[in-house]
Amino acid sequence: MSKLDLSWDFYKTFLAVLREGSLSAAARELGLTQPTVGRHVDAMEAALGYPLFVRSPHGLLPTDAALALKPYAETLSATSAALLRAASSQRDAVSGTVRISASEVIGIEVLPPILAALHEAYPELTIELSASDAVEDLLRQEADIAVRMVAPAQEALIARHLGVVPISFHSHRRYIERRGMPQALADLADHSLIGYDRETAAIRAIIARSPELPAARFALKADSNLAQLAAIRAGFGIGICQNGLAARDPDLLPVLPGLFEMKLDTWLVMHENLKSAPRCRVTFDALAKGLRDYIRGVAPATHDSDASASC
Repeated sequence: MSKLDLSWDFYKTFLAVLREGSLSAAARELGLTQPTVGRHVDAMEAALGYPLFVRSPHGLLPTDAALALKPYAETLSATSAALLRAASSQRDAVSGTVRISASEVIGIEVLPPILAALHEAYPELTIELSASDAVEDLLRQEADIAVRMVAPAQEALIARHLGVVPISFHSHRRYIERRGMPQALADLADHSLIGYDRETAAIRAIIARSPELPAARFALKADSNLAQLAAIRAGFGIGICQNGLAARDPDLLPVLPGLFEMKLDTWLVMHENLKSAPRCRVTFDALAKGLRDYIRGVAPATHDSDASASC
């Protein structure tokens, strides 16, 4: 077999083994038998002329050569998925698959009713929802449409600014009844705070813009914003959440209103090549309307750049 004879199936198997760390786990993910997965890896190594994995007590460890191939295999995977989504729809019909990328909180707490209404209007449309705080690359076609809390910097993307989402301190009524309501930011040092377990770029930006905040000594640390929100709702302590979500529950009380508030710019983004695809256009418009309704329920929209960034 020559290097030109490698099929996409081999790259797909290679990527699954990389992600899962063993032949058996990759086989389960792909719906193949373990011997088939092993043959794919062997055939790829034979064609390339060097090993891709080393066996160890902890599974298959990728070689440096395998790690160098990983981004290219990921690009093939994203392109293949995008091709299948495009091929699944008829040219002039609203059907097929649209993949949406959004943060955990937006994807799970905000988008479901918007997507339910979209599905009711277009039952032939299939939605893939990637609810993750990892940013998927639209240029690499890892998603068709993305809801982002930062302005996109890449060219070839259509971006619509939807407004700002305010976030601030909240706590459950049960916690406030037990521990009392803080009256100043300095009082937070005497309370059970809910926060992050890793200092990301976004967290560092919040700290830099809020020097008046006391040093955070969290009683609960979580790397998931949803886990933090669940802890606030459970009455564990005081944490930061979107004002619009807190407003849905009369038992979630604002803490130190007016003394601390951050605003998340909210953007809807799509690759310009998809603007003529009916499945993407109706989904983009439905998300724009639904997210604007959500934002306007908690604060007036402060900016609208549809005229300059319309699709």
